Order: sequence, then structure tokens, then C-alpha cells
Amino acid sequence: MTSMTANGMTAVRADLSAHTVTVEHVPIPEPGEGEIRIAVKAAGVCLSDVHLVDGSIAPQFLDGSVVTLGHEVAGIVDSLGPGVTGPEVGTRVLLQAGHQTPEGRILTRGVDYDGGYAQYTVARAETVVPIPDSLPFEQPAIIPDAVSTPWAAVSTTAHIHAGESAGVWGLGGLGAHAVQLLRMSGAAPIIAIDPLPAARDRALALGADAVASPDEALDVIATLSPGGLDAAFDFAGVGPVRTQALRALGVHGRLVVVGLAGQGFEIESDTTFAFKGQAVLGNYGSEGTHVRELVHLLEYHRVDFSTSVSGTFPLTEAPAVIERLARKESNPIRFVLLP
Repeated sequence: MTSMTANGMTAVRADLSAHTVTVEHVPIPEPGEGEIRIAVKAAGVCLSDVHLVDGSIAPQFLDGSVVTLGHEVAGIVDSLGPGVTGPEVGTRVLLQAGHQTPEGRILTRGVDYDGGYAQYTVARAETVVPIPDSLPFEQPAIIPDAVSTPWAAVSTTAHIHAGESAGVWGLGGLGAHAVQLLRMSGAAPIIAIDPLPAARDRALALGADAVASPDEALDVIATLSPGGLDAAFDFAGVGPVRTQALRALGVHGRLVVVGLAGQGFEIESDTTFAFKGQAVLGNYGSEGTHVRELVHLLEYHRVDFSTSVSGTFPLTEAPAVIERLARKESNPIRFVLLP
């Protein structure tokens, strides 16, 4: 456990200009108008945090260059700000990964403003979602982003129907959950592609019908789904993945781009693309409805994220945990910090 005094708390701060992560003693935040303070009990460590620190991605609306990391957060309501009537103090909750301002800006927690790698954090009241007492904090904490993003991609962007074939490229935190969610949605067959044997083995355990290395992918898909895939999901954010996934699509097939490479990509043949009526769709993050749906599904045991927690660590070890994730040490789905 981390230490706290009446005058401050422990928080993990990233200096985005210096590309450093430090554990610091900072003031406990006070909830403002329409805000709720949360005593954080679990926070997921995401690859986006790694990319934020190394400069691969940059916040659009951060005031300054230092931020408390953490957009996957669960905890207990500690204090209500002015104008807030609920949920009650003591309620177990998770926090959506961000919110939209009245001006239309999409602000992400732990990116554009301070997040949940801390003992306390504040959140807009509308982003706070109650969770059942039956769920350990570690599982709902990772729903925002790690699970809600692939759920949005599967359910809303791709509109997967039972019996449709699907390919999943990239079997990290998002891709591994996509396999589970595709299985729950009735997709068949589900073919999971990743260069790492351990990741492929994990995908089989989570419900994939077949796995393949990138070199094997097109042959495996041709065997199991001769007409091509109905849906292909890029969770890798790698240019060659998109080229291969487009080749694997069938008639009316759609490629859903979730992983971000910061690059463009080409459709090799506009004739084939048009003739088959194919589509390329983007998916960034999720909405509050996806988070609430997943809490409901988790409560009723339609999904199980117990194996998604690859390890838990005290808050003070956050810098080392971020480095472990950057190296993909132990091939994690999600490391979780426990303030």
C-alpha cells in the first residue's frame, strides 16, 4: 500500500516533454462543480500510457506537459462536488475513460487531464458508473478501453452478427478481449493472428477457432472461410496488417481499424474493393453505453475477465510496470496497479 497524509497523496506523474515517469507526493484533488472524488482501488496499465510517455502519441488538450497517468480506473466514491446528488459516498464505481465538453472536445482521462494512477482522482459525475459488490475492482477497472474499445469495434462499428467469420490481428490487451467478445457475439469461425506463439495460445484459450502467424494467416483463412472474412479487425496498428486484412476480406467484408500507426495505407485494387462492396471503418475508443453494457454482461457472467489481469502491483512500482509493458515482458493482457 502507498502512504498518504491528510495533506497529500501519492500519484504517478508523467513529464511528456522529458519522457519520464515519477512517483510524487501531490495535493489531494477537490471535486468541483459537477464532479465526484474517487478513492482509487485499481488502475489498468495500458500500452497507450507507454506511447504517451515515449511521445508516440500526444495529448491534444493538456494544459502543460505533466499529467497523472491512468484512464482505466475503479474505486469508491469518496466525496461529491457542488451540484452532485449521486451516486452516494461509499458506492463502488468505475470511471469512463473520458468525456466530451460542451464545445465538442473529447477529453481523455490520464491524457488531457489527471487520471487514476493516484490514491484519489476526480471525475465528471456523468462518467461514473456503479459496479456490483460481487466484482473485484481489478476486473471492472480495465473495462474502459481494454474491453470497451474492442466491444465498440465488434458491436457498433462492425455490427457483427452470429455466424459471421472474423479475423483478429494483434492479440494484446484489446485483441485478446476482442476474441472473447466475438465468441460471445456468435462469430464463427474466429481466426486470431499474431507473431507471438504465446499470444496465439492465449487466443485459443479465450475462444478462437484457429490461430496463425502472419505468414500463415491467408492460408488458414482460405481454408476456414473460403469466401473470405466478413470482418477483419486490426488491433496491431501496423501497415502490413491492413494490407493482409484487406486481402482476406470477402464480399461485403469490412476492415475495422482500431490500432493506430499514425500512417496511411493503400487499397491495392479499387476494382476488387468496389466489386465486392467492401468497407474500411475506423474505431477510436468507446462510448458510455458500451461500458455500461459490459458491466451488465460481467455481472451476469456472460464474460469473464479474471484471466485478463496479468499481475497486480503497488502504485509505487508504476514506472517499472510501464517499462515491463513496453518490453511486453510476460506477454501481459493487463497489468493493474493497486493504490
